[in-house]
Amino acid sequence: MTPPLLTFTRLVVLPALLALGSLAAGAQTRPVAIERYASLPQAMALADELAQTHGLEPAWVREQIGAAQRLPSVVRLMRPAPQGTPKNWAAYRARFIEPVRLNAGQRFWLAHRDTLARAEQVYGVPASLIVGVIGVETLYGRHTGNFRVIDALSTLAFDFPPEHPRAAARQQFFRDELGHYLRLTRQEGLDPQALRGSYAGAMGWPQFMPSSWRQHAVDFDGDGKIDLFNSVADVIGSVAHYFKAYGWQPGQPTHYPVRFDESRLDLDALLAPDILPSFGVASFTAKGAVLEGPALQHSGQLALVELQNGTHPPSYLAGTENFYVVTRYNWSSYYALAVIELGQIIEAQLPAAR
Repeated sequence: MTPPLLTFTRLVVLPALLALGSLAAGAQTRPVAIERYASLPQAMALADELAQTHGLEPAWVREQIGAAQRLPSVVRLMRPAPQGTPKNWAAYRARFIEPVRLNAGQRFWLAHRDTLARAEQVYGVPASLIVGVIGVETLYGRHTGNFRVIDALSTLAFDFPPEHPRAAARQQFFRDELGHYLRLTRQEGLDPQALRGSYAGAMGWPQFMPSSWRQHAVDFDGDGKIDLFNSVADVIGSVAHYFKAYGWQPGQPTHYPVRFDESRLDLDALLAPDILPSFGVASFTAKGAVLEGPALQHSGQLALVELQNGTHPPSYLAGTENFYVVTRYNWSSYYALAVIELGQIIEAQLPAAR
């Protein structure tokens, strides 16, 4: 799962760059000077701080962080995209709504339909959304990342690119995640030097950050442990539980079509809250948004979601509270709509009896 605030303009979205990350990881095999964090005083100071925060042995935390390597490729991948880089929903969508992912998604759904149905029953989250997320994140486990998690998190904790507009907050985020990672591996009896994931430290089929693994992952196969690398049941249950924890409302659509009455359109006011649902139907339509059918009966709040299309006119939709919940997995409306549409199309293409 992409860390919060890794915006579309900077990274597009984590899954879209996993292949690039794999290439970068491969480049590390060339002879280079290895920089480890054992000799960095601030790394050892943070090790002591994290040990105290998470109730870990200071010597062990120092040993783990000290063995981590600085990865220049991770720093490069985390740098902001050049200013003026246009967003393009049509191009973004095409990366995920394509034959390979659709076919793999159908096979995944048919192979695990009982588990998906159970997760939907337990958590109220549609199977289509679960399937869409896993498909976009890792193509159903094919691309889970080749970076050692300890290296990626340590690099971003100590060498986050300073040119990023939110460098201080982002660096603190990864320092916190490094602590959660060490606590997770200690509690679960895992080798912190062995696990591999994305260049941002996300792990397993659902690409959970360490804090999300600790807070939201569940033992859905009942074997007494949580394994997001090898247990598909745990993956399915954990994704569903994540959305429930963030307020998923069963039965509520994620979005509705919307068009505009140009004679009374106040587009600036509609876009001001960004994707946070802030308008009731009456106030939404009073500002020039035109809804039809079931959207007019929506009882909750709505947001006008704008999806840019490069040099072409933007696309718009009326996002509900559930659309906003999907963006809590990855803070991008482009990502949210991609996982929603991928899962829905896969469901529509399933054999009649499933």
